[in-house]
Amino acid sequence: MLITDLFQESFLALSSNKVRSSLTILGIVIGIASVIAMVSIGQGASGQIQSSIEGLGSNLLTVLPGVIQPGRGIVSSGRGAAQTLTDDDTEVLQQIAGVAYVSPELQRRFQIVAAGNNTNSTIIGVAPEYQQVRNVSVEQGSFIAENQLRGMGRVVVLGPTVAKDLFADSDPIGKTIRINKINFKVIGVLQAKGSAGFFNPDDTVFVPLTTMQKILAGTDFLSTIAISVETKELMPQVKEEVTVALAVKHRVDLQNMDFSIVSQADILGTLTQVTDTFTIFLVAIAGISLIVGGIGIMNMMLTTVTERTREIGLRKAIGAKKKDISMQFITEAVMLTFLGGAAGVALGWILAILVSNFAGIATSVSLSTILLAFGVSAAIGIIFGYYPARRAASLNPIEALRFE
Repeated sequence: MLITDLFQESFLALSSNKVRSSLTILGIVIGIASVIAMVSIGQGASGQIQSSIEGLGSNLLTVLPGVIQPGRGIVSSGRGAAQTLTDDDTEVLQQIAGVAYVSPELQRRFQIVAAGNNTNSTIIGVAPEYQQVRNVSVEQGSFIAENQLRGMGRVVVLGPTVAKDLFADSDPIGKTIRINKINFKVIGVLQAKGSAGFFNPDDTVFVPLTTMQKILAGTDFLSTIAISVETKELMPQVKEEVTVALAVKHRVDLQNMDFSIVSQADILGTLTQVTDTFTIFLVAIAGISLIVGGIGIMNMMLTTVTERTREIGLRKAIGAKKKDISMQFITEAVMLTFLGGAAGVALGWILAILVSNFAGIATSVSLSTILLAFGVSAAIGIIFGYYPARRAASLNPIEALRFE
């Protein structure tokens, strides 16, 4: 049988009972649409997490005081809150090859008051290098300068959220705010970056590190040291050299370190693994509807075989082979699933757009997902159409002609 004849006969057979064919296709449409929507949500979330993490800094290594222990956070040999990083560590790290910038940071939370408004926000003491390490840009005014760091200047740079909370729509540059009952002059406002999940740079206030240490916090220790590496390829090497250098500086061995180093790649890898697992879980649930749709196709094809028994017998009587009969019914099943797959892809794409627009969840429909959907459609047609096709091909022509 010619391919054109095969497709023409399949189309006529499916068109003869439009309602039944449409209801059978509907099961595949729902299944494929669910898979497309779930995968797009997973891929979109993964991409959003990656961009958020990378927005916190390029090729970033973060040195934390104490040891990270599951369920306990950062500890320091059982002595409570870890305080093991100092300004001297920063000077050691700047000497390592491959390090572009080093940003020492000390973080606390304080109440901020200005112009009759107040808010509770994160205050970070930073050096000028923070701007390069953390990829922040100033929208108004300027960032903290070296002379302000050396002179313990009482100046602040506001995140856009804090600026709006304190000053609404008025220009905050040059105005005064009070942090822990101490006056500070606003010299800049950062561009909005958006939340990175566990940290929101927009809801943050920056002061010179020396001011934070000597005036606000009253401690010489650091919360973190952020290191920007020149290239992504150098990150493993720089991480190893930083570990050795700090171990020597702190006079500890590598098995009992009083600090931890977290790589940007480690964070991305962990979060990507979580989103991938979540996506697989969602797709597995959506896949159940595909199985149900496949069972619907098998049920329809078995019914069709019964209804067309005399037709099958007549074809065999005039010379049709088993292969011709089998191909006829498999083609009908695959045609059903392909039609359902095309409609399902379109519906899934629309669902992904609706979720993105109304639920605020990032979605991403890739070409590989669409190709996978059509591949699954074809596989369902072949798998669930094989048994009815084989049953039709195995009918005895004489008994088939006698069938009422």
